[in-house]
Amino acid sequence: MSREFLEDIAGQVGAALESGAGSYAPGPESGEVGRVVSVGRGVVWVEGLGRVKAEELVVLSGGRAGMALDILPDRVGVVTLSETSGFSAGDEVARTGRVLDVPVGEALVGRVLDPLGRPLDGLGPPAAAERWPVQREAPPILHRAPVQVPLETGFKVVDALIPIGRGQRELILGDRQTGKTALAVDAILNQKGKDVLCVYCAIGQRSSSAAKVVETLRSRGAMDYSLVVVVEGDDAPGLQYAAPYAAASMAEWFMHRGRDVLVVFDDLTRHARAYRELSLLMRRPPGREAFPGDIFFIHSRLLERSTRLRPEHGGGSITALPIVETEAQNISAYIPTNLISITDGQIYLSPDLFGKGVLPAVDVSRSVSRVGGKAQSPAYRLVAGDLKLSYSQFQELEVFARFGTRLDEVTRRSLEHGRRVREVLKQDQFSPLSAAEQVAALWAVARGLFDDLALDRVPEAEGALAALVREDPVFCADLVRAGRGDEIWERLAVEVKRVLGREAGDAGA
Repeated sequence: MSREFLEDIAGQVGAALESGAGSYAPGPESGEVGRVVSVGRGVVWVEGLGRVKAEELVVLSGGRAGMALDILPDRVGVVTLSETSGFSAGDEVARTGRVLDVPVGEALVGRVLDPLGRPLDGLGPPAAAERWPVQREAPPILHRAPVQVPLETGFKVVDALIPIGRGQRELILGDRQTGKTALAVDAILNQKGKDVLCVYCAIGQRSSSAAKVVETLRSRGAMDYSLVVVVEGDDAPGLQYAAPYAAASMAEWFMHRGRDVLVVFDDLTRHARAYRELSLLMRRPPGREAFPGDIFFIHSRLLERSTRLRPEHGGGSITALPIVETEAQNISAYIPTNLISITDGQIYLSPDLFGKGVLPAVDVSRSVSRVGGKAQSPAYRLVAGDLKLSYSQFQELEVFARFGTRLDEVTRRSLEHGRRVREVLKQDQFSPLSAAEQVAALWAVARGLFDDLALDRVPEAEGALAALVREDPVFCADLVRAGRGDEIWERLAVEVKRVLGREAGDAGA
């Protein structure tokens, strides 16, 4: 290497250094850094963050995230979004200037994530181009459209007697092990082919329970139009608190692009307990059942984000199915009554019915939908008009008949009719029915066509009728749209009698 070449390189380097030094203009950089003064389970107290904002994201030691939840004059209560092991007094805490946010977009469909958008399915981070705050304002009243389009769950007892519309908030409540999650998961499975995106949010559940739901959705092809947000029971309470809001933000991205979304929050009882734990650790004044005074607010601002938008504002919808667990059938407890007052109706699952094998164990007398027939097709309204009232009366009459009183013929016939209605309303898990199949079965039992059939033959007759309906797609479409006085009901009566005649012949043989 020649000396001239080395001198030339040295000259170029010197010129570059002089140019860089000449263009460098040092300027002050401001930042606010606090220090941890005490550490609790899921909460750290920080001093020195005088300008931090409510629910602002902060960075703790090791790059771990936290959220400012309690701002006092002399210190700030920070909720950690990971375990507090490894934190100690004196650690630095830095502001980020932004609130907690999550990734949103089409890349999330089919994924299993935690409330921060981190993958739990081993497929790597989602390639999302946008991030939305987990706390967003609910759409204004003038942006909302009436709830009139049905959201079919595939369950006869729900779609006929407690109808749910797209944009509605329908609470599912009941004691533990009564089928609440099974009902919600079946509603997700029934959205296949209906252009409804589904979000399942598991809050504070065991790993095995969440994994079972994910495997059910994957094995039945529901992950093609679903995404799952999971936070386990041993995760930090701050992460459990943020989970339903993160799921709602992911759903809102699709709603504002004209999509219909179904969101299941499973369950808000654990969410309320996680928030109570955080509030007590922050020394907030406890109220009823030791819950803080704003426990109603945290659920109302979550569920108010579920609505149907007007076409000029996107035209999409979010239908919320929050789940809450009761104790000893006490639906007047604090959290259940709060959620009943927030939502547009409730589906109550009775442990007594569950114990008798009536599945799904929906107590029709305690369940209600405040949208009602507005979210039903004309055929549903015609078939189920008086069915709920007559079925509730049957349940009361059945209790009275247990005393062994001699019954007249009219009462006995009413009891026999009610038992067949209850038999038709039974439905196995993972066996959703189309609207036409439901209408045919409910119409037949409501008009007493099954009354002369042996009780154990009712499921077979119903299955044969459903198979007959499925064979004719045109008949299915006409049946769902049919109104009072249409000729299709006469054709249906002929088909039902033919099925019943065949069933009676089989029984005789």
